[in-house]
Amino acid sequence: MTNKPGTIDFPSKIGVFWNSEPWPIREAQNMAREIEALGYGSLFMPEGGGKDVLVESAAFLSATERLVVGTGIANVHVRLPLMAESGARMLTALYPGRFVLGLGVSHAPFVEGSLGGAYRKPLAMMRTYLDRMNAVPAELESGSRPTRLLAALGPKMIELSDELADGAHPYLVLPEQTRTTRAILGDDRWIVTEQAVAIGGSVEDQLRRAHSHLDLYSRLDNYRNSWLRQGFDEADLVIGGSERLARALVGMGSAEEAAASVTAHLDAGADHVVVQVAVDAPTDDPLPDLRALAAALDL
Repeated sequence: MTNKPGTIDFPSKIGVFWNSEPWPIREAQNMAREIEALGYGSLFMPEGGGKDVLVESAAFLSATERLVVGTGIANVHVRLPLMAESGARMLTALYPGRFVLGLGVSHAPFVEGSLGGAYRKPLAMMRTYLDRMNAVPAELESGSRPTRLLAALGPKMIELSDELADGAHPYLVLPEQTRTTRAILGDDRWIVTEQAVAIGGSVEDQLRRAHSHLDLYSRLDNYRNSWLRQGFDEADLVIGGSERLARALVGMGSAEEAAASVTAHLDAGADHVVVQVAVDAPTDDPLPDLRALAAALDL
């Protein structure tokens, strides 16, 4: 991948997406070590539960040796562009090739409710934010510009991830959308796609976990609009998603069947895929499923 801007030294093409926020940080560091030992190449985590994702990133980078750590995503409403850029540059200087700054505009209910902020036009806000990041003086941690990915679902945000970032971080998308993203970005940008899985237990149990995983997202316009663009219809947008939506977006069945849903994104043009285990509660341990999946993927 030497033709791509920025440097990401993924030890393997499959990583993990895990909501680490509910876990005490020392337990979360142990989880990161185990994820690395299983052969996964990265750990991406969200931001929204109150913990600073850049601080979490520093904790995971310090606890591991080769694991790439990425923000999925750092919420642009939480910190000033100067602080996002300077913090990411410091992590990049300390851990070259191992940190990825994923950025996103979040969602109106969270920004206006939990944060008490104003949710402005996403595309315009992201463009302004990136322009201000680019305006941070080069002397500040010179030579350590972080690799940036945008949480890009729609075509205009994908185009912006080509223009002002180093690629895209698609979330809850079909392999066909990964292929569409690659067509827009071309070969010289990074694509790190998330893929949820629900393995083990009965078919009914897997569906229940898949619907539970989709519950929050099915209430958010950004994802609802993304799914409509991907060929679903209003009947699929019930809370928790229809069975058709759940089966299409969440890899269900055996570990081998779930692994096929992961590699489908690689076949569609992703550089790296991060797998997210659908669990009943945020404090449930994803490691048993991650172990089974690592074996199925021959990591």
